[in-house]
Amino acid sequence: MAGREPETTPASGMRSSPGGIPAAPAIIGREGTPILVVDGVAGFTEALQQSAARSHFQPDGATMYPGLRAKMPREPALAILQAVYRQLYGLYQIPTDLRLKPLQAYFSLVTRSPNELGALQRIPHFDTSNPYFFALLLYLNPGVHGATGFFRHRPTGYERIGDARVESYFAAADRYMAEHGAPAQEYCTQSSGHYELYHQIEYRQHRLAIYPGNLLHSILVDTDHDIDADPRVGRLTANIFFEFR
Repeated sequence: MAGREPETTPASGMRSSPGGIPAAPAIIGREGTPILVVDGVAGFTEALQQSAARSHFQPDGATMYPGLRAKMPREPALAILQAVYRQLYGLYQIPTDLRLKPLQAYFSLVTRSPNELGALQRIPHFDTSNPYFFALLLYLNPGVHGATGFFRHRPTGYERIGDARVESYFAAADRYMAEHGAPAQEYCTQSSGHYELYHQIEYRQHRLAIYPGNLLHSILVDTDHDIDADPRVGRLTANIFFEFR
């Protein structure tokens, strides 16, 4: 966000998983949510780039992702999770009787132009209200590409949409759009009257990030560089979704 420092502070008690990837937590937003960002994981990303180049990408009919996806091989997805998941128990106060459950893993490319977006693709979203559901993101390609942004819903002040907030969040969002109209026919890349962008995970090759899936977030799509179906040059990410249950 131009001209403004992100709302983030270092978390105390930084640890790494045994034999895993050291991760420095940051606390973001007014609600004080931890996220993990790790740079320099080239040992994972270089092999994944090669795998993605050989993959068959197609539209994702299960979600509203604005582009193409291909299934990520299971073995590297599990290896990445094994390297990082243990430190999440303490960071997110996950009950120790819950166990890691890998869900989906994809390669993703942004390909949809702004004029093709539906209304819900033009505002931030959350993946689930489950507090123990997480998204792991890997930026794979070099070059200039859009960040991942985290947003605050101005009418409610919500940053995370847990079970107790789902109904009131959607009701407030519907009221706002009824009063002010549908969101502009463009990607959500900055603050608006409806949502405030308060933190970004900048795109950098070999960067890994983990964040709770109930955070309101959006790709800050750079329309000059991101919209490309070629996995060798587009905004190629690996997206791994998992939960503890």
